Amino acid sequence: MASRLSFPVRIAAVLAAAGCALLLGAPVADAHSVLLSSSPAEDAAITTSPAEAVLVFNEPVENSFTELAVLGPDGGSHWEAGPASVVDARVSAPLRPLGPAGAYTIRYRVTSADGHPVSGSVPFRLTVAGPGAAVPAAAMTASPGGDSPMPLWPWISGGAVLLGTGFAVARRLAHPAGRSTSSNR
Repeated sequence: MASRLSFPVRIAAVLAAAGCALLLGAPVADAHSVLLSSSPAEDAAITTSPAEAVLVFNEPVENSFTELAVLGPDGGSHWEAGPASVVDARVSAPLRPLGPAGAYTIRYRVTSADGHPVSGSVPFRLTVAGPGAAVPAAAMTASPGGDSPMPLWPWISGGAVLLGTGFAVARRLAHPAGRSTSSNR
């Protein structure tokens, strides 16, 4: 028994099914960057001021929208001496000499290779007061590109349009205009 669908219709149907399978079967990229180590290390007790704060992640992070701040014992004074720099999976910032003894915190926000923001903090303690003087709290600047990664809805909408177009083309090829759908045998 011969197939009722013509060859172009079968091709269009196969392409539509393949496109649908690609869109629906694609795994979501959810492997965000993970902090592996820091210097000073988390909860470390140090006696002298480090020259820089260093964070090392499990994968390279994006160079844009990176924030790194070192906050003093008062929770507001900043001790970084310049902007953060990113080299592959390493994020660092130079530090001014630390001042009062107490708990310091490295706060960070980076963008994973998959586009998701990752933030956190690393506490450490300075046990011997240093020569540095506190700088008044300055608000961390907001990312120029916004705080959120690209939303999922454009991908879902695009997939729906692609799928609908595939089905419309397949239907059009199966039933060309002006041709009767019933057979006269």
